[in-house]
Amino acid sequence: MIGYTELNIDLTKAQNAMKEETHRFAREVLRPASIELDKIDDPETVIKSPLFWETMKQGYDLGYHTIFLPDSYGGLATDPLETHIVLEELAWGSVDFAIGLGISCFPAFFASMVPSDRLIDDIIEPFCQCSDASLIGCWGITEPDHGTDTLSPFTATFADPAISGQTRARREGDEWVIDGQKAAWVSNGTIATHCLLYPTLDPSRGMAGGGICIVPLDLPGVKKGRPLDKLGQRALNQGEIYFDGVRIPSEYMLVDPESYESMLDVTLSTANAAMGALFVGVARAAYEEALAYAKQRIQGGKPLFEHQMIKHKLFSMFMKIEAARALSRAAMIYNYNNTPPMIQYSIASKVYCTNTAFEVASDAVQIYGGNGVSREYPLEKFFRDARAAMIEDGANDSLMITAAHHL
Repeated sequence: MIGYTELNIDLTKAQNAMKEETHRFAREVLRPASIELDKIDDPETVIKSPLFWETMKQGYDLGYHTIFLPDSYGGLATDPLETHIVLEELAWGSVDFAIGLGISCFPAFFASMVPSDRLIDDIIEPFCQCSDASLIGCWGITEPDHGTDTLSPFTATFADPAISGQTRARREGDEWVIDGQKAAWVSNGTIATHCLLYPTLDPSRGMAGGGICIVPLDLPGVKKGRPLDKLGQRALNQGEIYFDGVRIPSEYMLVDPESYESMLDVTLSTANAAMGALFVGVARAAYEEALAYAKQRIQGGKPLFEHQMIKHKLFSMFMKIEAARALSRAAMIYNYNNTPPMIQYSIASKVYCTNTAFEVASDAVQIYGGNGVSREYPLEKFFRDARAAMIEDGANDSLMITAAHHL
C-alpha cells in the first residue's frame, strides 16, 4: 500500500493504477536491488552484477526509461502530474535506479525537440523501442574545472569570455570534431551507449558559447573512466568520458550558441523539476520507515510513538513532505506546460525537496537511534542518498544564486 493520502482528488482510475503499479515495482524490485548493490564496495563490481542489469532491464521493459519522451514516438505518454507521480514512486524504491532510468532517455528526449528523419531513425525510435537496456543515454555537462557554473544561463559570469568549457567541438565540413573531458559526475557515464554532450563551440562567448549534441560512445576516440566510488546513490553509475578527435555528423549537433542558453534553461528546468519529484520520494521513504519503527520500538516502557517528542518530530517530517510534494508538483506541471519555463520554480523545487529529504532522513536516523546508523536498516542509505542530492544536478547554494537572477 502507498503510505500517503493523495490530496489530488481528481486522479483518474488509470492514474491511480499507474501509481499503484509503479509503487509495486519500486517495492518488489527497485528497493531490494538497490539495497543489495549498495553493499558492494567496488562500483566496478556493481555494473558487472547480473542484479544491476536485470533491474535495469525490468525498468526498460516497463517503459520507465521513456518517461520524458512524447507518445508520438512511443514514449511513456505521461502528463506532468503523472510524470511526478511515477518519479516519486520510483525514487521511493530507489533513487539511484530512478535517476539512471530517467537520464537514459536524455539523448532521445532532446532529439525529439528538433526531430529530423535521421534523428528519428538513429536515435529517437531505437531508444523508445529498446526494452532490454541495450541503449543507455547519459548527460555529459560537468567538467573537471566546471560544475554548477555550467548551469547558470543568462547571468553575467556565464558570458564572460575568460571562462569557457574544456570540452570543445569544431566544425569540419559535414562533421563536428570533439576533444576534451567530461568529469566523473556523468550519470550513466561508464555504461552509456550515447551521450547528450554539452561542448563549447564558441569560446569567445564564455560558457554561453556552448552547443548540445548526441555522441554515440562506440565511436573512435571515446574513452571511459572508472565508475565513481561515492557516498550515496551507489547503484547510479557515474564516471568520466574522454573525447579525442571524435567525429559526429553535423545533424547530431542539436543546438548552437545562438539558442544554447535557452535550451540550457529547458535542460535545467526539466532536470531540477524531476529532482524535486524524486527526492519527495526519498523523504517519504525515510519518513514511512521511521513512523513504522516508532510504533513498534519500545523505549521507556512504551512505543516510541507515544513519546511527545517523537510525535512532534514525525509530524514535522510529515508537514515538510506534503509541502515539498505540493511545490514540486506545481513547478513540474507549470514548467512542463510552458515555454519558456520559469527556471526559478524548478530550482526552488530541487533545492527545497532535496533539503527536505536530507532533513527528514536525518530525523529518521535520530528516531531509530543506534539502529539508524546500522547497515542492517535502510535509513542510513536514504540519508546518504539525500546528502548527495544537495550537490548533484547543481549544488543547492549555487543554484539559488542562479535562480535569484530571475526574480
